[in-house]
Amino acid sequence: MTTLVAPPTESEGTGEPRAMKKPRKVGRWILFGAMVIVGIVMLYPFWVMVITSLKSESQFLSGGGFSWLSWTSLTSVIPIGQEVLSSTILCSASIFIILCVGLPAGFAFSKLRFRSSTAVFLVIVSAMMVPLQAILMPEFVNVTRLHLTGGYTGAILVYAALGTPFSVFLFTTYFRGVPDELIEAGIVDGLGYFGAMWRLVLPIAVPAIATVTVLQFIQIWDDLLVGLLFIQNTSDRPITVGLAVLAAGRTTSIPGLMAGSIISALPAMLVYLGFQRYLVKGLTMGIDR
Repeated sequence: MTTLVAPPTESEGTGEPRAMKKPRKVGRWILFGAMVIVGIVMLYPFWVMVITSLKSESQFLSGGGFSWLSWTSLTSVIPIGQEVLSSTILCSASIFIILCVGLPAGFAFSKLRFRSSTAVFLVIVSAMMVPLQAILMPEFVNVTRLHLTGGYTGAILVYAALGTPFSVFLFTTYFRGVPDELIEAGIVDGLGYFGAMWRLVLPIAVPAIATVTVLQFIQIWDDLLVGLLFIQNTSDRPITVGLAVLAAGRTTSIPGLMAGSIISALPAMLVYLGFQRYLVKGLTMGIDR
């Protein structure tokens, strides 16, 4: 007696019909190809920067040859070390203020209930929608009247004011996912609200802190307008301003400018790559929660 066996309609181990499996593979290959194209478009300018920086001025004009002259002579063109230090000081101080304000504010808006808290929160978050160019000149007038344009102070305060609304919004969103029972248990144990935030909530807020730190670091490090307007001392100017001044000169060495641009771009890239795991988790925490 012959037994007829129907042909399998599902792929082994996956439980998916073969008719559905093939379109998914095609879709994955299309997505992969699109990502490769986007990656090439994004990385090509950086590749041009690297190749151009490995040429002397004469080699750049002639179109052939390689040389380290642009890198070795960069310090004689602009004070690259001092400018990198200035950018580091601006980023560190500004992010420190942003975190010191955003953390307790986010905790208060998420866990403490007070009159008009929603309205105050919406006013703070709405400041994220105001473009920098719209408030740049009024801020410059105010900082000038306070005589804070000589060094880092004015620029640090402006950067902190621009970054605080985002940090308050992100920390508020994150802390709303923390169970209220955890805070109440800490208060019952005598920690108080500040102690509960410092000892219970802060250790689990590392993804949110990393997200704010990375995004603000990239924004402040790459900014030009605030550093150009609010830092009048040439010895305190950040690297972006130094490169802008170099590019605006009568005789500009393109290979030297590319070498300085690479040095300017590397810190932001390294910070992003180093904290990428926390950054992705912090940006997707609203979906996970």
